[in-house]
Amino acid sequence: MNKLYYAPGACSIGIHVLLEEIGKPYEAEQVDLRAPPPQRSFTNINPKSKVPTLRRDDGSLLTEFPAIAFWLARSNPEAGLLPDDLDGQARALEALDYAVSTVHMRSYTLMNRPGVFTPEEAAHEAVKARGRENFDKGLAILDKALEGKEYVLGRFSIADAALFYVEFWATRANVPLPANCAAHLARMKARPAVAAVLKKEGFDS
Repeated sequence: MNKLYYAPGACSIGIHVLLEEIGKPYEAEQVDLRAPPPQRSFTNINPKSKVPTLRRDDGSLLTEFPAIAFWLARSNPEAGLLPDDLDGQARALEALDYAVSTVHMRSYTLMNRPGVFTPEEAAHEAVKARGRENFDKGLAILDKALEGKEYVLGRFSIADAALFYVEFWATRANVPLPANCAAHLARMKARPAVAAVLKKEGFDS
């Protein structure tokens, strides 16, 4: 049985959603990423000390959101999480990677953890401002990708799980979502798998 290590509301929530969408039994263990390293037993499991982390049926460990999402989709083709054609798969990974590597890591992280990028407290506000600028730009690009579609590729895929978590973060940070992203988030929350994960991770909606 696959086992997901997650932190409530972290980017791992997207992988949590995919596991629910697949519909097969899995385990989920909450980890405390804020605990100091000496007390963080999770470091012994994943030296990267980050989520999502997936322990697969064979005991091997898989890390990084794009890799886990791709593996889940390819190992569970009946769930329809990835298009069959090469171009469709490339487009799914294109959108997923943009949400993770740019909107998350080069935008939201700057907004919320400026100290990671500079030890100078006087520069923190400038870092936050740049992060917000990048975040808004990233959401606008993803919003355009959703024009005329319910989901990024027209139907639900792994790309939507990544877009969901950055949209979810935006609402929690009181960042207004552009219209298509707001509609996408509402559509995602209406999916039984997403509603189940939000409840499991301690969020009302």
